Amino acid sequence: MSSDVILSVRDLETEFTTDDGVVKVLHGVNFDVRKGRTLGLVGESGCGKSVTAMSIIGLLPKPYGRVTKGQILYRGTDLVTLPPEKMYAMRGNRISVIFQDPMTALNPVHSVGRQINEVLELHRPELNKQQRQAYCLEMLTKVRIPMPEKRLKEYPHNLSGGMRQRVMIAMALACKPDILICDEPTTALDVTVQASILDLMIDLQEETGMAMIFITHDLGVVAEICDDVAVMYGGKVVEFANVYDLFDNPQHPYTERLMGLMPSLDSESKQPIDTALFPEFNG
Repeated sequence: MSSDVILSVRDLETEFTTDDGVVKVLHGVNFDVRKGRTLGLVGESGCGKSVTAMSIIGLLPKPYGRVTKGQILYRGTDLVTLPPEKMYAMRGNRISVIFQDPMTALNPVHSVGRQINEVLELHRPELNKQQRQAYCLEMLTKVRIPMPEKRLKEYPHNLSGGMRQRVMIAMALACKPDILICDEPTTALDVTVQASILDLMIDLQEETGMAMIFITHDLGVVAEICDDVAVMYGGKVVEFANVYDLFDNPQHPYTERLMGLMPSLDSESKQPIDTALFPEFNG
C-alpha cells in the first residue's frame, strides 16, 4: 500500500437478508482514499454508495446486513475483522461520518453542547469538564456558527438546517479524524447554504489535512470539492479517475450518460419562454 493511502477498499461485497431471501448489494468494490484528498462516490440512487460507507464504519443494520468478502484497510488494519469494541473506539474518533439529515442524526432532547461534549467524553477521556466545555465552544467557532456561546445551550429544533449541519460537522471533527465520510450532507439544504457548507469543509480539510469520502449524486458538487472520483453502478465501481480526467475524458458509458444529464447553457431549453409576456426585454 502506498504511504499516502489512508484507506484501501478491496473486493468489498455486502449483502442483506430480506423476506425474499439474500440480496447482494456490493459486488467487489475497490478504491483508495489518499491523505489530504477528497474522494467522490457518485452514482444514481440505489447504486450502493451509502451501503459502502456504512460497511466501512461498521454501521450496517444488524443482523440483516453484513460484509461477506473483501478488505477495508485503514492504515494496514482490516476493519472487517476488527473486534466490535475496537471498531467502536475507531468510529467517531479516527473515522467520522456526517449524515444527510442532521435533524434525524442529532438527538432532539439534548442540547448542542451536550452532544458535542459526549463525543469528547467517549474519545478524549483525558480532558476535564472545563477543557471539554472550552473545546466545544472552539469547535462551534471553527465551523462559523454565530453566537456560539448561546448555541451551546440550544436544541436542534432551535437551529436552521444549515446550522444543524454545521453542528454535525463540529461533532465529526471534534476528535481530529483521519477520514471524514460525508453522506450527501448538503442535499437537504438550499443552494446558498450548500455553497457555504462546501466552502467550510474545503477550508477545514486544508487546515487539518484529513481525507474525505464525499457521497453525492450531484456532479456539480463533485467538480467543486473532489480530487478523485469513483463512479458506482449496480454495486460496483465502474470508473475511478482524477476529477479533471473524469470530466474531460470519461471512459465508461455510464459515466458518459451521467455527464450528459448535467444542465448546460448550450443545450436547447425544454420549454421556450414566451417573450411577449416580458415586453421590457423586447427591443
